[in-house]
Amino acid sequence: MSMKPALTLKIGQQLRMTPQLQQAIKLLQLSTLDLQQEIQEALDSNLMLEEFDEEQENTNAEESISEIEEPQVEETFETTETDNLNELASSDSETFDADDVFEAEPHDAAIDGDSVNDSAELMERETLSDELPVDSVWEDVYDTLPTGTGSGSGLDEDGESFDARNSPQVTVQSHLLEQINLLNLSEHDEVIALHIIDGLDHEGMLRLDLSEILEAMPSEWDIELDEVEAVLHLLQHLDPLGIAARDLQECLTIQLKAINQPSEAKSIAITLVEHHLPSLGNRDFAFLLKTLRIAESELQAAIALIQTLNPKPGSDLINVESQYVVPDVIVTKKNHRWTVELNPSINPRIRVNPEYASLVKRNDSSPDQTYLRDQMQEARWFIKSLQQRNDTLLRVATKIMEVQAGFLDHGDSAMKPLVLHDIAEDVGLHESTISRVTTQKYIDTPLGVYELKYFFSSHVSTHSGGEVSSTAIRAKIKALIQQESTRKPLSDSKLAALLAEDNINVARRTVAKYREALMIPPSNERKQLT
Repeated sequence: MSMKPALTLKIGQQLRMTPQLQQAIKLLQLSTLDLQQEIQEALDSNLMLEEFDEEQENTNAEESISEIEEPQVEETFETTETDNLNELASSDSETFDADDVFEAEPHDAAIDGDSVNDSAELMERETLSDELPVDSVWEDVYDTLPTGTGSGSGLDEDGESFDARNSPQVTVQSHLLEQINLLNLSEHDEVIALHIIDGLDHEGMLRLDLSEILEAMPSEWDIELDEVEAVLHLLQHLDPLGIAARDLQECLTIQLKAINQPSEAKSIAITLVEHHLPSLGNRDFAFLLKTLRIAESELQAAIALIQTLNPKPGSDLINVESQYVVPDVIVTKKNHRWTVELNPSINPRIRVNPEYASLVKRNDSSPDQTYLRDQMQEARWFIKSLQQRNDTLLRVATKIMEVQAGFLDHGDSAMKPLVLHDIAEDVGLHESTISRVTTQKYIDTPLGVYELKYFFSSHVSTHSGGEVSSTAIRAKIKALIQQESTRKPLSDSKLAALLAEDNINVARRTVAKYREALMIPPSNERKQLT
C-alpha cells in the first residue's frame, strides 16, 4: 500500500468561545474587588468608556437651562442610564452615525486657526497697583481653608494618622530592638541579644537553643552559657512580659512571678504551671484537687488568675490588616416582603463617551476611524457583559433567598437543604455558571453578611422520611452546647441522642465533624468548675 499526499474534504462541528463570551465568563466569576480593578483597567485602556454620574449630569443640565433667558427648545426628554446602556449595547457600530445625534462642536479660535492674542500682550495691558496691602490674610489668597479633624491631629479623611498609614509594620523583632537601644549593654551582651531576637518566631517564643547561640559567638570573646542565660533573662522581662520564653510553662511562670501582690492564688497558680500544666490543660480538676489538697474555690481562683495571662506575648505586636467584605447583593424587607437588589456602591455607572462617539464616521475607512470603531465595539461588549453579570447575579441571589426565606426570619435553624442543581434548574442556567456566580459573592442580610455559597448545604434524612439541612443541624448542635452544664458538658454521643429526639438521624462521628467545623472543643476541654 503506497502513501501519497492528497487533499480531502471533511465536514465537522466544533464549539468555540467567542471573545464576547470569554469576557462575560471572566467578569462573572470575578469578586467585587477584582471587578472594580477590571473596570478601572477598562476605563484606562478604552478611550470610549467613561464613568457617568446621572445625578450630576441632571444637575448640570438644569443649571445650563436656567442660565438661558430665552430657551429655543421647548420639548425636553430624560434618558436613564439603563436605557443608554441597553441602546449602546444593542446597536451596531457600523450603523451608528453620531453626526445625526450630537450637535457640532463650538467655535474654538485656537483650533480653527483664527488669531489669538498672545499672553504677553495681555499681561502688558494689565496694570498692577502700586500700593499692595501688607496685612493680607490667608482668606484673601485662598477661597477655602484646609479642614482637619482637630488641631494638629494629622488625620486623613478615613480618620487614620498619616504617620500610622506610612509607618513600617511593627514586628516582634523591631519592638524589642527599640528597647535594646535604650539599654546600656556591653558589646558582647548586645550581640547576644541580637542573636536571641533573631531566633524568635511571630508569637515571641524562642525557637533556638542557647547552645546554638553560644556557638555563634566569636571564640576569642570566651563567652560562657551563663552570660547567654543572663541576657535571655533580661529580654524576658522587657515589654511584653514573657517574651523570648522557650515554652509555655516558662512564659506563664515569668508573668506569674512578676505579680507584685503575693496571694494564695498566686502560689497555687505557680505550682499548677510548673508541675501540673498537662493536667490543667486536660481539665482534670479531680486529680488537681486531690494532689494539691486544696478547696475547689482556691483552685478556681488560681485558674482565673492563669487565664488573665498572655500565653503568646508576641501575637499582640502583629499588625493584622482588617479585611472588609463588600456585599454584592442587599436583602431588605419592604412592605412585609423581602426584596433583593444589587449594591449600587460597587457598580460604577459607565457609558460610551458621547464626545468621542461623535467622531465615529460611518463611511470612513481610515486607520483612525478603524481604531475608533474598534474601541466603540469593545466598549459596548464590556458594558453588555457587565449588564449580563449583574442580571445573572440578581436572578441567582433572588432565587436563593426565595428558597431560604425561613433563614431570614428564624436564622440558621430554618435553613433548607439546597444544592447547585436546584438553583440551576429554576433559573435555567448550568451548574458551573451557578458555581461561578456564588463564589466570592456576598449578600447583606439582616442577620449579617454571608457568602452565597453559605446557603448551599447537603441534607440529612430524618426518621420520618424528611430532610434537614446540615447547616440547621450545626445550628442545633451549637444551641445545645450553649445550654449545657459547664460542670458536665455534653459528649458527642449525647448530642447525637438529643438530635435523635428531634427526629434528626445523625451518627456520633457526624456530630463530631459538625462540632469541629464550628471550632468547638470536645467535652473534656469544655469542662469548668462553675
